[in-house]
Amino acid sequence: MIKKTNSKSSKKMNKVATKPVAMITGASSGIGLATARRLAKDGFSLVLVARRLDVLKQVKAKIEKDFSGCSVTAVKLDIADSKAVKKWQKENSDLISIVDVLVNNAGLAKGTDKIQDLKWDDAEVMIDVNVKGLLSFALPIVKVMAAKKSGYVVNLGSVAGRWVYPGGSVYCATKFAVRALSEAMRQDLHGCNVRVTNIEPGMVNTEFSTVRLGNKNLADKVYDKMTPLSGDDIAESISWCVNQPKHVNVQELVIYPTDQAHVGMVHRN
Repeated sequence: MIKKTNSKSSKKMNKVATKPVAMITGASSGIGLATARRLAKDGFSLVLVARRLDVLKQVKAKIEKDFSGCSVTAVKLDIADSKAVKKWQKENSDLISIVDVLVNNAGLAKGTDKIQDLKWDDAEVMIDVNVKGLLSFALPIVKVMAAKKSGYVVNLGSVAGRWVYPGGSVYCATKFAVRALSEAMRQDLHGCNVRVTNIEPGMVNTEFSTVRLGNKNLADKVYDKMTPLSGDDIAESISWCVNQPKHVNVQELVIYPTDQAHVGMVHRN
């Protein structure tokens, strides 16, 4: 039985509970948006979380138009703001209780400075979003999944969580943390029928590089004369994972574009 905390939240819950529910952070663009559309196609109702409510509302309208019967709940939330996250979780426990798939997609990189020149503000925001934000947002949902003995957690890691590179010290450290957390989740949730997958993409052409470099022209040069992955490529992989039979857990999935053999090895035509 689902506890009702308030009428507004209960209406949201009743609207989405008729189908399996996927909750996706960082859902307003890039991999998050592509995953939302792919899981809508798979028959999920969606709870989409991002900082930009105006963009989320457009995403919601487009998905509900394109995928008949898909209900989308838009949530304006900055997962790096722990007080706001806790407040939202407290007010929406009924919505949290019906999540079948959680996609921890929100994340970012800032700057390319070497460690000796690192700007602390850049380091702090990466840690706050990529590690602390992921964990604080996920914990109550994972707790409910464990109690229900049902659920799927997808964490968006990176090949930077396996191999470091110059100028990526803190970003790499945060993605190493995501990989470690994913493994720890699998072990702690063993026997709870909750599956955990760490998705580790190589170069993906989204807003990621623009945020990191602070300049669209510089970001475009990252992908010059090579074919990177797209958000849709990663979304397709996530869909494949979560739609496996319940006795199958894809623990890790490393995905490179064909033009990239390793973190620093890229073929350019």
